[in-house]
Amino acid sequence: MNIHQISRIDLSPDVVDGIVFWTKNPIPMIDRLSELENYVYYFQFTLNAYGKDIEPNVPSKNDFIIPAFQKLSSLIGKERVVWRYDPIFVNDYYTIAYHKKYFKALCAKLSKFTEKCTVSFIDLYKNTARNIKRFNIQTLSNDDVLELMSYFIAVAKNEGIYIDTCAEEYDLSSLGITHACCIDKQRLERLGNYTLKIGKDKNQRGVCGCIESIDIGMYNTCENGCAYCYANFNPTIAAQNHSAHISTSPLICGNIGEDDKVNIRKVQSNIESQLTLF
Repeated sequence: MNIHQISRIDLSPDVVDGIVFWTKNPIPMIDRLSELENYVYYFQFTLNAYGKDIEPNVPSKNDFIIPAFQKLSSLIGKERVVWRYDPIFVNDYYTIAYHKKYFKALCAKLSKFTEKCTVSFIDLYKNTARNIKRFNIQTLSNDDVLELMSYFIAVAKNEGIYIDTCAEEYDLSSLGITHACCIDKQRLERLGNYTLKIGKDKNQRGVCGCIESIDIGMYNTCENGCAYCYANFNPTIAAQNHSAHISTSPLICGNIGEDDKVNIRKVQSNIESQLTLF
């Protein structure tokens, strides 16, 4: 990859059919939601039950993150805030019983503020496996997974929350759990009151249901320091990149230099136009 090859992406509302934000902490953004009034958008909001040993720089769940989830939902509607409880892993402290207890507690606090919860079990990518090795993660049997998911379904259903999974290899069809679409065609169409003519993202895993999209982001730019994260695996580089951010720059880190070549990426709307008689 040539770091001097830069793509410029048009973000005007006439070509952006929707935006999906991923976050663990939307607090810095909440007061600027009015800037999105011309866009269709929703949030994938990760809210887990892990402590500071796993998510060291995520603010207090009870004091900040749960209230932020509730406030965000109250402002934009619960259909625009998808709760993510992922990734799930088990060790001597974060046991199956632990996940049951705290998932139930979170369901009770979020039931009025979301429609569904997307869950997944940890994928041990190379960098993830290295960073999380010290936590002695246990391998779950199919029976363990079925036990936990059966409990999750019962608790979530009681709170009016629907459960699906993100690109999960476990077969949970016997429990009625289907695969999620994080970049969700149906949700975007419902929010935007339009029809999208767009296909599945062929660059994702077969069990992934996401539609085609442009991912605007960069590895090692988040300072939350979550032990399980595959996108931010070097805290030193993440801190350097974070400090290199310039709020007025069109780049995530730094600014456009003399050696950079900016290419205009072709984008267009995928909304189907409808001919009417009136």
